[in-house]
Amino acid sequence: MAIVYTTSSDGIDWVRLKAALAEDHFDNGRTPAQMERSFRSSFRCVYAIDADRVVGTARALSDGVCNAYIVDMWTKSTYRRRGIGRRMLEILCEALKGQHVYLFTDDEQSFYAACGFTPRGVGLERIVGRWLENDRT
Repeated sequence: MAIVYTTSSDGIDWVRLKAALAEDHFDNGRTPAQMERSFRSSFRCVYAIDADRVVGTARALSDGVCNAYIVDMWTKSTYRRRGIGRRMLEILCEALKGQHVYLFTDDEQSFYAACGFTPRGVGLERIVGRWLENDRT
């Protein structure tokens, strides 16, 4: 069956997606409800779906003018090297015309370079308070 791409979060089984991410060692600790809120609050999301299961995700945070940031870029390990990640990036970037699009990765720099991204600067991070503990839990 062919991979289907959608930008709609409707119909996503967040519990099942969380389990798939954990199984693939890509879980950052969010609950299914937190994950859903993260995705629904994004500027744009894309999901790669095979039959009835999500095998890829990506989302963009953007001010809608000049700056965007790609996060939660994931393709299930057994589905990699099939063009799924590249297609999800293309779908995201279609909505980000005229913007500086940034992403951070600990690995796969060659993949992102092949998709047109170039290294730039140094990323820094700070967690305010305790990770994933906020008033919108």
